Amino acid sequence: MSLFDLSGKVAVITGSSRGIGRAIAERLAEHGARVVVSSRKAEACKEVADAINKKFRDHAIVVPANISSKDELKNLIEETNKKLGKIDILVCNAASNPYFGPLGGIQDDQLRKILDNNIVSNHWLIQFAVPQMIARKEGSIIIISSIGGLRGSPVLGAYCISKAADFQLARNLAVEYGPHNVRVNCIAPGLIKTDFAKALWEDPVRLKAREETTPLRRIGEPDEIAGAAVFLASSAGSFVTGQNIVIDGGVTI
Repeated sequence: MSLFDLSGKVAVITGSSRGIGRAIAERLAEHGARVVVSSRKAEACKEVADAINKKFRDHAIVVPANISSKDELKNLIEETNKKLGKIDILVCNAASNPYFGPLGGIQDDQLRKILDNNIVSNHWLIQFAVPQMIARKEGSIIIISSIGGLRGSPVLGAYCISKAADFQLARNLAVEYGPHNVRVNCIAPGLIKTDFAKALWEDPVRLKAREETTPLRRIGEPDEIAGAAVFLASSAGSFVTGQNIVIDGGVTI
């Protein structure tokens, strides 16, 4: 049996109607997992689930949820349990960044939204999902962070702060849940060609500058993050916890 086989596993992926989340949902399903496609908009989720089920029959369902709502995140876990029976893999991918500019100009509501959606919502979702993993003594939790959490930025300061906090959230929970064989890790993408990161790559001048300072001389694609998620979710990553896997084309070196 392949170390990457996920047959019989159930995975919940937030923000999986597009971009990195969609790529992760598709690749987890390809490796045998049944996946829960979740984001705010049910129709967008349905399109992704239908595409997955067309390739891999009965491998995807939809449970919409807004990460800013604690009640909706609780419902996401409860509905998954009702429909699929358990959760083996949780991917906290959804995030927000309503402000682009120096920290001195950010409004209080924008700062709170970034911190709440990128840190607190992950804490909530993990709290709801982890008891069943602890009971079975098996589980993998993956937080999609960013290389922004490793560096400062003149225009993404609050977002970078939130992503740095995700690294510590993973480390701390890895210590707490490790004795129960529940693993918690982060993936830190560099600049990936998604709608979420459009402000960073749709400007030709900014894109050229990034490419010139990236050893691989290009930005990444969503599917290039998905492989790491498969690794961390599967037996191949069974001795990895509390870590941050950087996937950035070499930018941070």
